[in-house]
Parts: sequence; C-alpha cells; structure tokens
Amino acid sequence: MILRIGNASGFYGDRFDAVREMLTGGGLDVLTGDYLAELTMLILGRDLLKDPSAGYAKTFLRQMEEGLGLAHERGTRIVTNAGGLNPAGLADALRALAGRLGVPVRVAHVEGDRLPPRPGVLAGNAYLGGGGIAAALAAGADVVVTGRVTDAALVTGPAQWFFGWNPQDADWHDKMAGAVVAGHVLECGTQATGGNYAFFTDHDPALLRRPGFPLAELRADGSAVITKHPGTGGIVDTGTVTAQLLYETAGARYAGPDVTARLDTVRLTQDGPDRVRIDGVRGEAPPPTLKAGLCRLGGFRNEVVFVLTGLDIEAKAALVRAQVTDALTAGDGKSAPAEIRWELARTDRADAGTEETASALLRLVVRDPDPEKVGRTLTGAAIETALASYPGFHVTAPPGKGAPYGVFESAFVPVEDVPHTAVLPDGTRAAVPVPPRTRPLEAVPEPDLPEPLPAGPVRRAPLGAVAGARSGDKGGDANVGVWARTEQEWRWLAHTLTADRLRALLPETAGLPVERHVLPNLRALNFTITGILGEGVASQARFDPQAKALGEWLRSRHLDIPEELL
Repeated sequence: MILRIGNASGFYGDRFDAVREMLTGGGLDVLTGDYLAELTMLILGRDLLKDPSAGYAKTFLRQMEEGLGLAHERGTRIVTNAGGLNPAGLADALRALAGRLGVPVRVAHVEGDRLPPRPGVLAGNAYLGGGGIAAALAAGADVVVTGRVTDAALVTGPAQWFFGWNPQDADWHDKMAGAVVAGHVLECGTQATGGNYAFFTDHDPALLRRPGFPLAELRADGSAVITKHPGTGGIVDTGTVTAQLLYETAGARYAGPDVTARLDTVRLTQDGPDRVRIDGVRGEAPPPTLKAGLCRLGGFRNEVVFVLTGLDIEAKAALVRAQVTDALTAGDGKSAPAEIRWELARTDRADAGTEETASALLRLVVRDPDPEKVGRTLTGAAIETALASYPGFHVTAPPGKGAPYGVFESAFVPVEDVPHTAVLPDGTRAAVPVPPRTRPLEAVPEPDLPEPLPAGPVRRAPLGAVAGARSGDKGGDANVGVWARTEQEWRWLAHTLTADRLRALLPETAGLPVERHVLPNLRALNFTITGILGEGVASQARFDPQAKALGEWLRSRHLDIPEELL
C-alpha cells in the first residue's frame, strides 16, 4: 500500500503551471501546495488590512480554475496551506469557483492557528500539525485548505488519513517522523529535484533548465521513495535529497507539532534512476509548546544605490558618504533617519572593457518609524548633491517615498491554548485532539567522528571543490548545511570545518553565536548562525536577507585541502 503524494508549489510565486504538470504527468493520490513563508505572512497581513475578504494566496485560486476539474477527473485530493490568514475565505471562494465550473468537489478547511491580537502584531500564527488535515480528508474532503501549518503537515496529515495511523500505535512516532522527513524534502518543490543545487555543473544543463516537481511514494511504515514524474526535467539523487534535508534545519532533533523527527537517524539510498529511498527514521514525542510566528510592521525603509565608475573608487565613496551624511544630520539632527547604513560592493574591475564592469556600487539604506524621514529627507540629501559630488555621479534609480518593512519574531505558545479545528465539508466543526506531549528530553549525545585522513600534501582550493552546501533563514538566524559526497571527503570535512573555522571563512559571522551539529548518516554538518539576519527577511537588514547564498559564499572560500580529494 503506497501513498503517492506530490507537491506543486514551494512558495507564493512558484511556477504557475506546476499544478497542471503534476496532475497530468502521472498518478497521484494527493497533491500538495506550500505557499507560506515568513515574508508571505506579512504580505498577506497587509492584504487583509486593506480587504477583510483577502489574506489568502490568490494564485492558488487561479490555478484551481483548471486544477479542480483535473483533480476531480483523476481522483486526486488537494491539500494546501494557501489559506494563509483567511482559510475560511479561500474555502468559500473555492466552493463558488467549483459551482461556476460545475465540478462537484467537497471543500474543508483547518483553522485555529490565528493567535489572539497582540499590540503591534500584524499577524500572529501558531504552526499546526497534520491532525486537522487528516480529519478533513477522513470526512470526505476533496480539497483541504489550511492556514499556518508546518510545511511537513501537508504530508503528515494525508499519511494519517491514508494509512489510518493512530497515536496509540507502538510505532506512531517513527512512522510520523518518516512522514515529516518526506514532507520536508517535498516542501520546497524543485529544490529536491536539482533546483538551487550546489553540484549542478556535474549534470547535463538541459536537465536543469526546467526541473520537475517532486513526489513521494510513502509506505505504511513511514519509509518513502522520493522521485518525480517520468519525462520531467531535473534529477533526484542522494545529493539533491541531502541538500533539501539540510535546508532550514539545525541539529539532530527536528521538532514539530506532530512529532520530533531524529535527523541523525535518516538513511538515504539510491533506489534507481531518479529514485531515493528514505528509511530508518526514528521519532520522539513532540514538545509541549507550538512554535508561533509574529509579524509586525517595523517602520519604513528606503535606499539609494550610487554608481562609482573608474578610478579612485574608495575616495569617491568617502566623498559622497560624507556629503549625504552631513545633509541627513544637518541642523539639530532631529530630522535624520534613526538608522543609516552604507555598504560598498567592489564590483569594478581594472582596465574594464565595459562601463558596467568598471563600476562599483555604494548602497545606502535608511530606516525610521516616520515615513517622511526615509522619503523626502533622503531624496533631498542624495539627489541635491548630484552636481556637487564625485565625477561620474549617478544612481541606479532615484529614491521614492520609502516603503514599510516588517519584522518577524518567533514565539512559543502552550499547545492547549491553540484551538486546532477542522471545518468539515458539511460545515461541522471538529476539534482536533492534541497528540501526547513530551517531557524534557535528554541531550542527544555528540556522535563519533570518523577517523581523520592521514597527513599528506595539500593544495589551496575552494571548499566547494569537495563539499556541497545549502543555506536559508529562520527569522533573524541562518543555517548552513554542508555535506560530503564520499567517505574520504567526510573524514576530512568533519575534522576541518569547525565553528571557529566557519567564522574565519565567513568574517560577517565574527562575534555571532555559531553552533555546529554533526549528522554522520548524511555525511553532513549543519551550522546555525544566530542574529546574522537582524529582524528577519522582511526587514532586509542584509544584502542577502534570506541567507540563500550564504552557503555558496562559504563554498567559494579557499583553504588547504588534501590533494587526494581534488
């Protein structure tokens, strides 16, 4: 008995026609769509302020104009978190759409994740598990819409329903942990099939132009095979699956509302072309609290990018920086923005053959609770110097009025304070039982490291010559997962890339807490870097606000590598 469950969206804005591709490319029991991220919740919160009937991912509704009929014809259930801050509103819109199309589908939704209003908080949501989805499917729903659930809940819910898993089962935690791991691999769509993959140059470029979306063949014991529809692009191998497993995770315990999955027990095996088996996953009871995300407006921001061309780049930057700073802080300084940040990117080259490659970029970012201080004040300070500054003065675009920015905060709430509810197709409201919670767990012992490589000749080379990486954000923190493809590479990596070495390779992390986690089954190290993203992606405190390329920066850094590995 196999549950074939595929995913057609990794974020709000993903490939629009993926729903059609997944429904027509092969058989599926369930099709999922993940539309929510920290930044998305802020966007939907602002939508809801303008229109009380909004607050959900409108793209999904447009995809269903064709998708509802295709899914109905094929007997495929649809489960999505596109409901965002208004799952009931999206459910109503889907019923209206189905009526217009003449497609007899039964729609249910899951709610209860919205937290009571808090001062200054635009959207506060707890991360729910898959229990409400399971209840809705068991009641005959063809489409289940949720608000904020964990990404993996889009798989754990269907798995509970399909296999009849019960918390009283002796192996409940292990089965659920297997479903969580499969869900984590699927959640970001094509990141599991060769998208954003560190070793993409090892593969035929034609395969990676349009990767297919992933699916899991989930079994009753919680094991799974990750694959994709035949004939679609991309690749599925232990490397692409490892990369996604390390994405936005941390240590051995991956805690969620359904179960705590032990990532240090995951085993990956190539099971044929474009097939990777996941088994051996062990689980523990979930923690006594639910993670929650709080989105609030942090103020207003604006930026201007000055272009510095040719000679004397540093001197040009110093001149315009002094001029603009003087203008921003003129008089009593009360009109100056609360935060003024400068960053010079030396994108210029000596004796360049084009003007663009002869130019560097000086970026000024300002923030303040008062929109006037990042609008008119900045415009005057930056543009009025145009004829009185460095030679060749110009900007990429003139600053406008400024825009609001958001701040994301993590919080934890008692599970009993969150009324997880499934609203079934007939309108009945079903309270979702809370899975048994855990007591405080003992620390996971530090795993044994492999034997180090014997001493030998080394050569200066980039880390990426022997290691892959993938990085991402969690609020103001970032994670960087680094893995080796061979046992020899792992023996070197495990002893070489310490937290201190990572700080040395990435100077921007100096002074920040860096924690290293060892996952030997995956030949992987996972680093969490606290505070590098400031107040989260919506605040855009960093050049790469979601830390998407932090891992690639790390791979580009040079160190002494044994010649036998190169």
